[in-house]
Amino acid sequence: MTTFDFSPLYRSAIGFDRLFNLLDSASQGSDSGSGYPPYNIELTGDDEYRITMAVAGFAEDDLELTTDRNTLIVTGKRESKEEGRNFVHRGIAERAFERRFQLADYVEVRDASLVNGLLHIDLRRELPDAMKPRQIAINSGEKKGTLLEGKSKAA
Repeated sequence: MTTFDFSPLYRSAIGFDRLFNLLDSASQGSDSGSGYPPYNIELTGDDEYRITMAVAGFAEDDLELTTDRNTLIVTGKRESKEEGRNFVHRGIAERAFERRFQLADYVEVRDASLVNGLLHIDLRRELPDAMKPRQIAINSGEKKGTLLEGKSKAA
């Protein structure tokens, strides 16, 4: 696999450290190649997302969700109850796991539920008012005033 060196970008771009770190970790395959547990990410509405993970055999007490600096960490740990069990075929994976998801700025976890062996994690991106688009009034030059939020003020 081809690797990219982003170090020249660090010298000329200021304030993009998080983006470059994300690209570095993605190019190194930080997911350790494991597809366990399988998951879906879906767009459920404007700025709303849902992660669904197949965690068959795990109870709510076996799962832990943590957010730390734009990273969602889902951990599953199960106590082994294999004493006295003799499997002819074992197809249900019950091994411990840790899955990490990088979250964009202003994305927050809203809710999590475990239904029929599927862990649903609902996320929403909430932009602060200062980041939302706003309309700017255009003065025609005829009036000496500004239009702010639909109100006219004379100078």
